[in-house]
Amino acid sequence: MQLSQLSETLIASEIVSLGGEIREKIRKGDKIFNFTVGDFDPKIFPIPSVLEEEIIEAYRNHFTNYPAAEGNLDLRESISDFTRDWEGLDYSPGEILVSCGGRPLIYSLFRAVVDPGDKVIYAAPSWNNNHYTHFNSGEHIVIQTSPENHFMPRAADLEPHIPGAALVCLCSPQNPTGTTISKSDLESICDMILEENKRRGPLQKQLWLMYDQMYWHLCYGDTVHYDPVSLRPEMKNCTVYIDAISKVFAATGLRVGWSMGPPEILDKMKSILGHIGAWAPMAEQKAVARFLTRTEAIKEFLVKFKDDVVIRLSRIYEAFMNLKKEGLAVDAIAPQAAIYLTIKIDLKGKKTPEGMVLQTQQEVTSYILEEAKLAVVPFSAFGADKSSPWYRLSVGTCKLEEIPVMKEKLKNAISRLQ
Repeated sequence: MQLSQLSETLIASEIVSLGGEIREKIRKGDKIFNFTVGDFDPKIFPIPSVLEEEIIEAYRNHFTNYPAAEGNLDLRESISDFTRDWEGLDYSPGEILVSCGGRPLIYSLFRAVVDPGDKVIYAAPSWNNNHYTHFNSGEHIVIQTSPENHFMPRAADLEPHIPGAALVCLCSPQNPTGTTISKSDLESICDMILEENKRRGPLQKQLWLMYDQMYWHLCYGDTVHYDPVSLRPEMKNCTVYIDAISKVFAATGLRVGWSMGPPEILDKMKSILGHIGAWAPMAEQKAVARFLTRTEAIKEFLVKFKDDVVIRLSRIYEAFMNLKKEGLAVDAIAPQAAIYLTIKIDLKGKKTPEGMVLQTQQEVTSYILEEAKLAVVPFSAFGADKSSPWYRLSVGTCKLEEIPVMKEKLKNAISRLQ
């Protein structure tokens, strides 16, 4: 059966495919330490009880009809106040667009600014930028990053590709790395974009910045979140933010996200979303509108939630550092933000007890899944080179008592290699 070029060339989500394989193993009775999904186990990380009550009340009040295409006004007003109070960003309700999570907003932004053949600049590893670029037949400008800069791009990496580009994609805190962009690096990138748009003038398509800050509330220790418009107010004319309740409130299934940006581009994004019906559910919108005004309840939730996340990240990081001290070929980057830990498992060239040499990183991934029962996502699933020994480990479903068991199983599996 011959279908469209897009469907014939589309690559399925590597994370979804890996998740399906792991679920099948679990169904067959395997005990897997499943640290692949960027989601939460509601039994470990429930949504805020106040938000839950507001959702139930909204359904009882029969808020089950279509919402406004741009998002209900009461929700956009609450987002405006919430963003100003918590982040210091001043966006009016008319500069906010609501959708069913962040994905449709990213998709509609790409559709609004990227024509076939346009350059899209994004870092690797990063989440899904490769697929959205493919959707739009854009030219992939992939910036391979390194652990020395915590896998974040620098202005010097982007500079050669800026002329003629349509979109720069940044995410901080970053999925999959759980790291953040530095103030100086973000300032330099913003200055470069502003200079490029000044050079282009009003008669050419301007260069846009997509700034995905889905995890910005979840910064730990001394880590500080920086954003473009706070650092360079002129960036407000060419920046579109992506945000949501999904991660900060462990509410991935509630599907309420928003963009902030110039009304001109949000109107185009709204039209695109309107044709595909990607609206956030009415009841959830009504509930979130009320919940975002509950400042003390939010503060109380975030204190416990962040403590519960960071203790898992820290203990797994310490476990990997202990294994590294013992001479095993592993490493990790200290937790900075989000629900992810960047880990390294470098076993290529090692021989299994059965005499098989692990010749590729894919074989390493399969070995640790089979022998250590550890399921993590290779950075190659996020656009990095297939030989990269780095992985994303997500703690959204992690039970504390599993960590020492996981460490010992991994130690035993690696120690058996020659």
